[in-house]
Amino acid sequence: MQPGSLLAGLLILLGSQALSAQRQDLSFWEPADTFHRQRFTYLAGGSALAYTGTTIGLYHIWYKDYPQGRFRIFNDWGEWEHVDKAGHLITAYAESYLAYKGARWTGMPRRKAVWLGVGVGTLLQTTVEVMDGFSQRWGFSVPDVISNTAGTVLFAGQELLWEEQRIFLKVSNSRPNYSDALIYSRQDESKVSTVRTAAHDLYGSNYLEAFIKDYNGMTVWASVNPNSFVGDRSPLPDWLNIAVGYGANNVYGAYGNGWTDDDGTTYSLSHLPRQRQWYLSLDIDTGRIPTDSDFLKTVFSVIRFIKIPAPTLEWRTGETARFHWLYW
Repeated sequence: MQPGSLLAGLLILLGSQALSAQRQDLSFWEPADTFHRQRFTYLAGGSALAYTGTTIGLYHIWYKDYPQGRFRIFNDWGEWEHVDKAGHLITAYAESYLAYKGARWTGMPRRKAVWLGVGVGTLLQTTVEVMDGFSQRWGFSVPDVISNTAGTVLFAGQELLWEEQRIFLKVSNSRPNYSDALIYSRQDESKVSTVRTAAHDLYGSNYLEAFIKDYNGMTVWASVNPNSFVGDRSPLPDWLNIAVGYGANNVYGAYGNGWTDDDGTTYSLSHLPRQRQWYLSLDIDTGRIPTDSDFLKTVFSVIRFIKIPAPTLEWRTGETARFHWLYW
């Protein structure tokens, strides 16, 4: 997930929800049943501030320390075992959904709110891609744009077809326990480092950085609600989902396993086999938990993107299936 983008989407929803309604019969958290101009004005202003602030913050965190130049196109298809593309997919999806929920809070008609959500998701992700385009380390990625578009289309298609999200994209993250096994310099075998040092340099040493950047710890899920397809014929509770996940293991570089430290010394991690991971698990769709509280409905909408820990089957490249009593 791109830093700043999901935060902006969350601020769109949470900032709008924090405003008191003008009408006395409209509760603090309750979506308006007709268009509420004042709510929309506050939503638009808050969204603009969030967009500006996160864009500036993203520049200083992600781009400022790297050289920039002429805009260029960059084909990064196949990097990071495609986990980064899954991250783009869910980020665009989440931004579109959250913007849609904020628009519906203002009383905007469903169809218009859907297209506003698509527009917000596209704007936020395109901003990141354009900034990438002027960075000499990255570039404007057409595969990223395709992944972003797929996320907005998945959101809008379901909302327009079913008026609900029957297939909800989610994310889970666990900080891998990187080992202290030694790795050796390609230029001078007397220089050594560790797998943990390389991983922390690549992905960050704290949990927030790892959540954003560590592809070894990220799993992206498609959480499917069976009851939404079969209706009353199912004995399952409405909130129970079946989730299919994708992730990767032993990824220490875009295409191959190698790391260069701050001194320019290059280390090989090619002895660690890169693996793709697939998962099958149970899940809870918090957005379908029955409640009469508008506050809880809002909370459940926000945490709806987090995969609930549950018993899980895992398949890794080159290995037999393994079972986890709880996986997140």
